[in-house]
Amino acid sequence: MSPLANRRFLKMHGAGNAIVVLDLRGTNLRVSASEARAIGADPRSRFDQLMVVHDPVSPGTDAFMRIYNTDGSESGACGNGTRCVAYALHDDPAMARPAEGGRLTLETKAGLVAVRRVGELSFTVDMGKPRLAWDEIPLAEPFPDTRRIELQIGPIDDPILHSPAAVSMGNPHAIFFVDRDPDSFDLGRIGPLLEAHPIFPERANISIAQVTGPDTITLRVWERGAGLTLACGTAACATVVAASRLRMIGRFARVALPGGVLSIEWQADDHVLMTGPVFLEGEGTFAPGIFERADG
Repeated sequence: MSPLANRRFLKMHGAGNAIVVLDLRGTNLRVSASEARAIGADPRSRFDQLMVVHDPVSPGTDAFMRIYNTDGSESGACGNGTRCVAYALHDDPAMARPAEGGRLTLETKAGLVAVRRVGELSFTVDMGKPRLAWDEIPLAEPFPDTRRIELQIGPIDDPILHSPAAVSMGNPHAIFFVDRDPDSFDLGRIGPLLEAHPIFPERANISIAQVTGPDTITLRVWERGAGLTLACGTAACATVVAASRLRMIGRFARVALPGGVLSIEWQADDHVLMTGPVFLEGEGTFAPGIFERADG
């Protein structure tokens, strides 16, 4: 039987991004890829991202987070999930270890993430600096200017989408800017084709964005390892950075995703701040049977 059987979890969402928070502090347990897939396949614990909280690794941090997609792969960053973890560490009776001043420093494999509470159900996450060089994103071949890269889908003389911006926010993003409603594109078909394109050696999150005003953007996202999602915090951050680099907006925007609105600011110190809500749907425990086919 999996050691995760009967373990308690929180079911949450951040701007519609389905999040499961699992606390493994005080144990040596690790979630395997097959266990993550099993958790995501159970309707009671379905997620876009599974946020697993471990004991701190680096001095001065409050916890280490491992982030899993529904296909069992790991991600380096998840802004919406980070806000959910911050809420749990502040308010959940079993997990709470409130930090002074409502501030936490969390760690992922992509680095340190600072979080501060700005409302009862709202948090601001410092997502760090965007990575803009082709080999940092990474891309499979050199592009001196990642504001637009050579990539298109559809006929060569009339492509459906072309020339995306490429940005890493701890995970790779390709953002296609369009002049009509992103819902008018079949992202459910286009997304998986582009996610696995050879230009992205680590695969990529695929976004379609429409700049609707000087500080407003409408966004839809196909999330690497998870598929169509109601929200993706790192995609919202990457989109604001990309739009600012293209001088389509300034350094702040409210990004409207199907699940809600996130406020993104690319600060002068190069750090990207994301502010958004969290919502607690409930809690549960993992039924032992869901892990029967997990191969460890």
